[in-house]
Amino acid sequence: MAQSVAQPTATNPVVPATLPLKAIAPWAVFFGILMLILLYFVGAEQGATSVFSGTDVHEWVHDARHLLGFPCH
Repeated sequence: MAQSVAQPTATNPVVPATLPLKAIAPWAVFFGILMLILLYFVGAEQGATSVFSGTDVHEWVHDARHLLGFPCH
């Protein structure tokens, strides 16, 4: 037999689950920093601001540069 599921009524309203900001903040900071690092490698890792010598990083992210509209050549 199928189990019955309580349907919301006027006396039994559905209350959305809450997620405290303290639970989200560390993940938001982590992913924000990760996105900034990714943006640096895709957008600026070449020339005078290069962290790694050579063109390896440029070649790995070359298509992403074009996709995101960064000029690279």
